[in-house]
Amino acid sequence: MTQTALVQAAPPHSLVADSLFEAGKPMEAYQHYRALLHQRVVSRQQLLRMAAVQESRDQYPAALYYLNLYQEFYPSPVVWRKTAELAASHRLTGYPDNWRQQLALSLRRYYPTVLQGLLAIGVAVGTLLLVRRRGLARGWWLTYGFYLLFVAAFLNIFTTSTVGLVCRPRAALMSAPSAGAAWLTTAAAGDRLLVRGQQDIWYKVLWRGRTAYIRQHDLLLVQ
Repeated sequence: MTQTALVQAAPPHSLVADSLFEAGKPMEAYQHYRALLHQRVVSRQQLLRMAAVQESRDQYPAALYYLNLYQEFYPSPVVWRKTAELAASHRLTGYPDNWRQQLALSLRRYYPTVLQGLLAIGVAVGTLLLVRRRGLARGWWLTYGFYLLFVAAFLNIFTTSTVGLVCRPRAALMSAPSAGAAWLTTAAAGDRLLVRGQQDIWYKVLWRGRTAYIRQHDLLLVQ
């Protein structure tokens, strides 16, 4: 999922929702925010307020969904810490709160800008090499090739993984994409899983470092 999938909410569209929220009518505001989300329109404030409304109603799986969606578009170590705390309070899995996670989120904040710079440099240098290809030493082309490999590695390392939240209580995780496969464990609503693929009616997920399978209707993709 790319950051162009949703667009920044324009003030005229969110004005009613913001006014209702500030007037102490969070549920009415939530319905307007939700309508905006269905229209693929989103903003930082909108997602945080939607999460706050659901958390106040003790609907923590929904609150976690909006907080995870926030991270997809606006990576923030501060918001992630709040997300991890909420998940920990309900004994949910899949929410690491360590220095690696914090570093990854910090790097993702600048990923689009860095990527644009790397690609611009690649295009400029590639064009220059083509224009002046005659008489250039082979070492220049080798250096450019290594640069392209570096850009490819950068893309691969920082590509956002697909994430899903368990949306039903006591969802079964199986060892294979079959109802007759070995049962591994039962996931709780709100558990966060990395999605590695899809097979028939099953999602292939990563659970505690191993591969597992969960029915599609038991997992809500963060998108």
